[in-house]
Amino acid sequence: MKETVSFSREAANLFFHILTGCNLSCRHCYINPHQHGTQPLPLETIESWLEIFARRSQAANVIFLGGEPTLHPHLSQAVHKARNLGYRSITIDTNGFLFHDILDKISPEEIDYFSFSLDGATVAVNDRIRGDGCFRKCTEGIQNAVSRGFHASLIYTVNQDNIHELPLMPPFLKELGIERFFVQVLGLRGQSAGGINEDHRVSRTEWLETVPSTAEAAADLGIVTVYPKVFLELDEPFECAGQVADNYFVFPNGRVYRCPLCEDHPVHSLRVEENQLLPTGPINETDLFALTIPEGCVMNRLIQPENLAYNDRGDPEYRIACCLLKEELRPI
Repeated sequence: MKETVSFSREAANLFFHILTGCNLSCRHCYINPHQHGTQPLPLETIESWLEIFARRSQAANVIFLGGEPTLHPHLSQAVHKARNLGYRSITIDTNGFLFHDILDKISPEEIDYFSFSLDGATVAVNDRIRGDGCFRKCTEGIQNAVSRGFHASLIYTVNQDNIHELPLMPPFLKELGIERFFVQVLGLRGQSAGGINEDHRVSRTEWLETVPSTAEAAADLGIVTVYPKVFLELDEPFECAGQVADNYFVFPNGRVYRCPLCEDHPVHSLRVEENQLLPTGPINETDLFALTIPEGCVMNRLIQPENLAYNDRGDPEYRIACCLLKEELRPI
């Protein structure tokens, strides 16, 4: 069976942003060029950095991201290098425009998944978030990839503008030939941290009433579905992926984060410098992972505390789970 990224305690995942440029300007984009760099990585550097992380984590999964990674003219060579290095799985996250004839330059045997981003079940909802024409281009890209034998997954970022269409997605995914469905929570990073999306995050009630049931419906149709739990009851255990998993979020300027919530800030725990992976000095994100607070995730409490609610005594009403430890529903 083919595999794609798994947010488990046993998995090692390299989220490799090979550039930050994109042809779109999605309202909820988390990329921050000021913090992440603006120049695409040269192929030689991409290959060298792939070697670094292949040595660090045997059988790691690699996910090529941007910006829009298919805008990079050497993406296919990067895929070939990752395959030759023995990465456990290779995924390309894409908005569906599939630049540089990428489908002609790699084969279904070389890549495990193309992971497409779509944020609505209809043109009106998706294109209001991602831009005019994006729904058509993305669905055409999915159909083209699937018709050529590539495996396809889909990412849907839930917010106030599209949560009402989430229950419409399972039959639509089945029709498109999607095999894996990733539901994402909107975080305050990059463009969305600027305030334009602050009121677009869904409430705890809205999330719990819609996301788990949609995930079950998708799994009933044979689609593996993954989503963050987000909200924990006070008696549920909290675990930080920064302490129990092996995830690396790598950007063109050499910053390497272990937690995606930190990416708007220069608190990265590692950096790539002269083809070496080096620790950064304190205080960085690693120093914060070990802190224990009643609210659960320390990073959430520091960066987006609006996710929390408190009772009259000032105690949290629930806890926020680590965004990297997720629920996965597999068809029976």
